[in-house]
Amino acid sequence: MTSEALNLYFHGEQMSFKKREGTIEKALTQEEQLLKIYEVRHMIGPIADKLPAICSEESIARYLRARNWNTKKAGKMLKETIKWRMEYKPEKIRWENIAPEGETGKIYRANYFDKCGRTVLIMRPGFQNTSAVNGQIMYLVYCMENAILNLNLDQEQMVWLIDFQRWSSSSISLKVTRETAKVLQNHYPERLGLGILYNPPKIFESFWTMVKPFLEPKTYKKMKFVYSDNPQSQKIMEDLFHMDKLESTFGGKNSCGFDYQAYAQRMREDDKKMSSFIDSGCSPSVISELQQSDALASDHCSEVSDEGGCSSCDEAASSNLDVVDEKIQGQPLDSKDVANGNTTLPKEMQMSEPA
Repeated sequence: MTSEALNLYFHGEQMSFKKREGTIEKALTQEEQLLKIYEVRHMIGPIADKLPAICSEESIARYLRARNWNTKKAGKMLKETIKWRMEYKPEKIRWENIAPEGETGKIYRANYFDKCGRTVLIMRPGFQNTSAVNGQIMYLVYCMENAILNLNLDQEQMVWLIDFQRWSSSSISLKVTRETAKVLQNHYPERLGLGILYNPPKIFESFWTMVKPFLEPKTYKKMKFVYSDNPQSQKIMEDLFHMDKLESTFGGKNSCGFDYQAYAQRMREDDKKMSSFIDSGCSPSVISELQQSDALASDHCSEVSDEGGCSSCDEAASSNLDVVDEKIQGQPLDSKDVANGNTTLPKEMQMSEPA
């Protein structure tokens, strides 16, 4: 998988819902948000009852945010994801199916969380070791499913750390880029909280310019350049991560590198956990949502407007990131969120937390 392909994904949020979607928050009340969620669920039809996790309020809200609360577009997007999941069956991918793809550690889940408690996926596009597009995409999907499986109860997003060691122009594949963007943006919306491009080479800037037109403004703003020789960058990493756990590659104090055998064992253990949920009849790829539903059911309304964000460390890091971004890219970036329609949710339509 190529680095510019990674860039095309960033549909995630960086701060708490109210701060990161301030425009929408002003346009839509909690009841109006719930009505839109209800409308999308109604559009999905009876199959929603068979897929309670992916059709949960939390999940539908992500699709709505990805489509700026346009119910028609969000409903179409969710239907396409349901169809894709039924055909591709991502929850049934096992380590044995993709083990060769993981040998170099080109993508792997860190054994620690950031300070917000979010799953951390480490991406090393320069360590690409295969040429088959299908295999690379399958491995990407496996890693995404595994990251979601391991989300903390109060989180629905992850952080991506992208390391540019060994990256060169030969790492580019437009076909993989298109497929990667298609899968991540269409079927994993709003799953990323923050993406850090660590030490990208000078030549990457030209590719970044080429990729920019494919990104939505709010997506582009989540892309953060961090350089090891920039003091401000070090502060950014300290704001976001526990330095004793962060790998030395990213300026941390953890000297342990990627261990394929140890990682393979971790993934096999996670596969067992995934299988147990399949046997129980659950939708394993969104297990974290079911866990969140149980944990948050007692405080549903407040969570609808403030889902899984991490305002404290993101705000601290964001101020530093913006300074670095402005210096590197020449100007601050803006994003616009558009809400469609304002309606009031009837009392009888106010939905309880799905099981």
